[in-house]
Amino acid sequence: MGRQDLVVHAFTRDDVSSVFSVGESRFGLIVSKAVGPAVTRHRVARRLRHICSQLLPEVPETADIVIRALPGAADLSSRDLHRQVRSGLKKLGYVNAPPTDRSPVDASRNAPS
Repeated sequence: MGRQDLVVHAFTRDDVSSVFSVGESRFGLIVSKAVGPAVTRHRVARRLRHICSQLLPEVPETADIVIRALPGAADLSSRDLHRQVRSGLKKLGYVNAPPTDRSPVDASRNAPS
C-alpha cells in the first residue's frame, strides 16, 4: 500500500510450511541510496525499526511486512513516519486500532519524572 513517503507490503504466511519464525510476525526494511547519504539512511532505518517494534504486538503473528522508504522519508519526523506506517498497515487490514493522537515517543518526553 503506497503512502506518501513509504510503501508498505504485507503477506500472511502459512506457518505449516514455514521453517523459520513460526508464530512470529516479521518486518523487513528497504532504505535505498535514493533516500540520502548513509547517515540519513541509517537514521530512517533506526526510526522505522523502533516503529515496527511498537507495532509488533498489534500485527498478526503470521504476517510478513516489508516497508520501503521513499526519498521523502528522510525529511519526516518519527511521528509522521509512525502515522504513515500505521496508515498503510490499517489499509491492508493488518492493524485495527485507530492511530493515537500522540506517539509513544512524544508521550514519554512529557511524562512526569
